[in-house]
Amino acid sequence: MKPVVRTLMCGLVAGLFLGTAQAEPTATGDLGLVIERAKGSVLLVDQSDRAMLARIEGFGDLSHASLVYSPDERFAYVFGRDGGLTKVDIVTRQIVNRVMQAGNSIGGAISDDGKLVAVSNYEPGGVRVFDADTLEMVADFPTGSKTVGLVDVPGRKFVFTNWDSGETWIVDMSGAEPEVKVIPEMGKNPYDALVTGNGRTYITGLFGEDGLTALDLWEDDPKPIRVLPGYGRGEEEMPVYKMPHLEGWALTGREFVLPAVGHEEVLWVDADKLEETGRTKTHGQPVFAMARPDGRQVWVNFAHPKNDTIQVIDTVTKKIIHEFKPGPAVLHMEFTPRGHEVWISVRDAGKIMIYDTHSFEKLAEIDADSPSGIFFTARAHQTGL
Repeated sequence: MKPVVRTLMCGLVAGLFLGTAQAEPTATGDLGLVIERAKGSVLLVDQSDRAMLARIEGFGDLSHASLVYSPDERFAYVFGRDGGLTKVDIVTRQIVNRVMQAGNSIGGAISDDGKLVAVSNYEPGGVRVFDADTLEMVADFPTGSKTVGLVDVPGRKFVFTNWDSGETWIVDMSGAEPEVKVIPEMGKNPYDALVTGNGRTYITGLFGEDGLTALDLWEDDPKPIRVLPGYGRGEEEMPVYKMPHLEGWALTGREFVLPAVGHEEVLWVDADKLEETGRTKTHGQPVFAMARPDGRQVWVNFAHPKNDTIQVIDTVTKKIIHEFKPGPAVLHMEFTPRGHEVWISVRDAGKIMIYDTHSFEKLAEIDADSPSGIFFTARAHQTGL
């Protein structure tokens, strides 16, 4: 080998090893993203360090935005209100793809194998499904209705519900061609839904009539099951300041804890019998009622004008054990995976506030611009999230 060539090769090899030595692997297990709704950006945060790592911009309208994670916790798929579907790489901290798939969307889900991303749309309605790698559309399910309560369930399936027609659709994407099962008569104007962690029980909240409706997805031919048929806005309709979010549902041992619609209370429902077991009066109309991962507490935030407050309910006694005011416009809560901390977005204070869930001590705060949803990467391994 000629000297000049040998020198060049040695330099390339040295450079290769140098590059390898300098490359720092990025662990994503304790990272998360925070939606900055006013700026159309997200914050990359580290839950262990209680720190903001980066701001990533260019997501469009992020009012009422949500996201899901790929199984390897590297990519997030952000669902914007303007119909944008954006794929972001949290290792390189940049957007890798973005498509405008509709005019107005309300959320999404990722299949259990991580290969498909589904988006729920208000305009033009229905659900569209995309390849998770390329964001190319692989299926379109027009329903002629706003769709709500889109979740993933085991077996490469998606479940969603139509606001206008009161139908729930179960879409099976496991075969060469999609199979659709339509469940009619779920109720009038379903506004949201939840699914249990095992993918068995799907519950829709109803805005147009009293009660809720459940489906047992383990049955071959699921039938609507009415839950709390005498409960709701009642003969004298109650004002609703903000629709509660069932996706922030709580399953505490054997009971669901559900935010009531138009009432200042949460409802306790036996998870097996789907019968009411109690009610707890609350500070205001609840928006999220979220269980700490061990199920021992439920944390509740509230609709305007009482949205500066959080109450903590003990799930054994069903009594409120703690109340505090983090600041104006508390929008969202996210527990660390084992529940020792909770992160709270306080929109009008421009802060993410972090609390110890046992002592209730405030541990830290992070500046954020109109923060709303907080999503830790541990969600990548949970059905329905």
